[in-house]
Formats: sequence, C-alpha cells, structure tokens
Amino acid sequence: MVFYDIFPVSKGHTLIVSKRHMANYFDLTKGEVESMQQMLTRVKKILDVKFHPDGYNIGVNVNEAAGQSVLHVHMHLIPRYKGDVENPRDGVRGVIPEKQNY
Repeated sequence: MVFYDIFPVSKGHTLIVSKRHMANYFDLTKGEVESMQQMLTRVKKILDVKFHPDGYNIGVNVNEAAGQSVLHVHMHLIPRYKGDVENPRDGVRGVIPEKQNY
C-alpha cells in the first residue's frame, strides 16, 4: 500500500506500507522486503515526474527509540530539494543533530 504522509517533511513525502501487519521491519519475510523495495522504485519514478526532486532520503523507523510511532511497518520515501535545509550534508545522520557533522 502506498500513500502520501499526512505530516509530510517535504512535497511528495510518501509512505510504502507492508501488506501484512507487522510492527518490526526485521520481522518481514525476504519476499515482503523485496516487494517493498520494488514499490519504492516504482513510487520514486512517479515522484520524479510529478515533483522533480533533486534527491531522496529513504528510511524505516524501528521501535520507539528510533522514532517509530505507528506500529505497522512502513518505509518513508522523502523527496529532497536543493535549498530545503541549510546544510544537507550527511543526510540521515541528521536524525541525531550533534552527530551530523564529524
């Protein structure tokens, strides 16, 4: 299942949701992970045409300590645009801001 995030961090922020209800990404089967990856590629192509982003972040939050608030596996595909943040260097390392620059 695929839909736009209701609290998007950028234009086109999309969620790819596992069909089977599982809370933890690491409990998915190999086939389920492959299906999510295939959908990720398909959705990226659609977002490229619709929003023309300059890059992407891809992420899965696993467990509360990592920010998981919805207990159903979902993958974030977040389009990124030049100038959307002052310093995009190190991308996902920014989830812990004091660890971003090394």
